[in-house]
Amino acid sequence: MADDRNQGGNLFGEIRRMARTSGAVGGIAARIGAERVFGIKTDRSRHAEDLKTILGGLKGPMMKVAQFLSTIPDALPPEYAEQLAHLQANAPPMGWAFVRRRMAGELGLDWEKNFSDFGREAAAAASLGQVHRATLLDGRTVACKLQYPDMPSTVEADLRQLKLAMSVYKRMDNAIHQDDIYVELTERLREELDYSREAAQMRLYQNMLHDIPDVNVPGPVSEFSTTRLLTMNWLNGQGFQSWLDGNPSQEARNRLATALFRAWYIPFYRYGIIHGDPHLGNYQVAADGSLNLLDFGSIRVFPARFVSGVIMLFEAVRDQDNAKALQAYTIWGFTDIDEEKLAVLNEWAQFLYEPLMQDRVRPIQENLDVQFGRSVAEKVHQGLQRTGGVRPPREFVLMDRSAIGLGSVFLRLKAELNWSKLFAETVGNFNEHELETRQAAALLTAGVPPPR
Repeated sequence: MADDRNQGGNLFGEIRRMARTSGAVGGIAARIGAERVFGIKTDRSRHAEDLKTILGGLKGPMMKVAQFLSTIPDALPPEYAEQLAHLQANAPPMGWAFVRRRMAGELGLDWEKNFSDFGREAAAAASLGQVHRATLLDGRTVACKLQYPDMPSTVEADLRQLKLAMSVYKRMDNAIHQDDIYVELTERLREELDYSREAAQMRLYQNMLHDIPDVNVPGPVSEFSTTRLLTMNWLNGQGFQSWLDGNPSQEARNRLATALFRAWYIPFYRYGIIHGDPHLGNYQVAADGSLNLLDFGSIRVFPARFVSGVIMLFEAVRDQDNAKALQAYTIWGFTDIDEEKLAVLNEWAQFLYEPLMQDRVRPIQENLDVQFGRSVAEKVHQGLQRTGGVRPPREFVLMDRSAIGLGSVFLRLKAELNWSKLFAETVGNFNEHELETRQAAALLTAGVPPPR
């Protein structure tokens, strides 16, 4: 490939990347630490600008961390949230010369003959690739997602740095033992590099959601897709924040929230599958107010018994049944849960499940304190530190991430729904064997490799 550097170039590129991010992020961390520990006031706006500068030229895990943090209201100081949201929507695209070389490498030197039009400017830029709008010879409008060069080595460099950062953090904080979290993130990120896999996962979501109202899923165009190029039909839509800025009605907000809930949780409770990346860039609002679901690189397939444990924990919280709660955590893979640690974990479970407990229309969070979620998280964190910490199982990571990410979106929407009724309709008459059967058939039909 004309874009690919030799092995020595990759090595030096990774060293430069690690030096750039570790030094700069470390400097920001030191300044923030001085403010927190010593009361030395520093310029948060400058920190935030530095953060955007550092992350702005990066792809891979670092960018994904920024995307995830930006979905959670008040998880960060407003200066940071503003810059990360800007970064998410304005990741720097690569130029036309790069695009032509990359497209030639994927579809051949005469690749432009397959299109009657191909946009030279990127329509969107993301963590692993950028999207161009194009028109096929048969008139179909498509989106061509082209992976940035050298992404495998870039991801591996970031993963090594992430592992180093986790090991440093582990010495300072024992609340969450992160070994399995790192393994899970590593496997999911490596899978995201394979656009052939993502095309299969897109077909999977088309099949699972084909009869769900207000949810639109693009379809891949196989003849113009490779492991590093994913061509799919174009969905017209408006960015989430832009749509909110138009002051939509409460009815429109509730309709979109319902579609989001179903798009995430019908696959989970009926097929044991979840979209693990709920950041704002992964969906749009169509002109008719329906949901465009995008980006299917981060998908998690769960054993039926794990899903059963999620429902069991809901029942335990509802019935205040500690024995059933312990059974649910054990099914998930948590170990060494004593009575005190169980009480701490249940505080988090009560926070997550609380909207589902009341059979009435209500917002996702009735406490008007914008810091409420953070205060609960801090209390649970302190409790886990006090009790020696927990080691979350791998499967827990993306499920918890989706719950928190979607909850934050429902907060932004100010949606008011009967969450209890919506949950009950989604779960239905849950049966482990039926889920296993549906899951196996869905994966086979879409061509998604079975979970390892």
